[in-house]
Amino acid sequence: MENTSLFDVTGKIVLVTGGAKGIGRMISQGFVQNGATVYISSRDAKACDQACKELNALGKGKADFITADLYKEEEITKLAAELKKRAGKLDVLVNNSGSNWGEPYDTYPSAAWDRVLNLNLKRVFQLTQAVTPLLEEAATSTSPSRIINIGSVDGLRVPALETFAYSASKAGLHHLSRVLASHLGKRNITSNTIACGPFQSKMMKATLEQFKDVIEGSIPLGRIGSPEDVAGTCIWLSSRAGAYVNGATVALDGGSLVGSKL
Repeated sequence: MENTSLFDVTGKIVLVTGGAKGIGRMISQGFVQNGATVYISSRDAKACDQACKELNALGKGKADFITADLYKEEEITKLAAELKKRAGKLDVLVNNSGSNWGEPYDTYPSAAWDRVLNLNLKRVFQLTQAVTPLLEEAATSTSPSRIINIGSVDGLRVPALETFAYSASKAGLHHLSRVLASHLGKRNITSNTIACGPFQSKMMKATLEQFKDVIEGSIPLGRIGSPEDVAGTCIWLSSRAGAYVNGATVALDGGSLVGSKL
């Protein structure tokens, strides 16, 4: 049981939605640098192309992209079909694409709920459903395929910001992941969630610019998350070391959930 075999993801086929930027990019890079073949999916073809060029320059694994606007339901079928054509199977699905909407309670609109819940929750189920045959193709009883859902600590606690739909969607995602774990475990597919704390991303950019010191001061480890933190957790869940983990929600937050507050 050496580390080189326990945490090996060489040759695995990985799909990362929203994998060109932010946390998704961190995850994509971790897999590529450890020998996996990563397919990035995003509606921003230019960003995907640039990300793949940079990732492929790192060597060991490789990166490619499939353009898909996951706000549009019909794009799910196209993405799954293209992935089947190119790879024929899927070892790891990372449901990372997400949306947020912050607005005061008294004016919080219906449109926010439609946009955020569709992408953060409904599309996760639909994409997972669409690629399940590819996950089954790669799965064995000793080496299950993996679903990794990128959740949030704001789905586990009450956030200070007025992001009602986002928090509800992530809480729903955490439980959906557990339900999938029960149903798909029988098909040799695991489903787990990473409830992320603050990381440097487009979604967090404005908040970190204004409140980074306050945020870091509230985290027992005294810092925001790094690329190695989230990539390492995904690699663990995708490797032999994580093969028996199913239905878990991993708080990747430096201890913010358990930090005492006077």
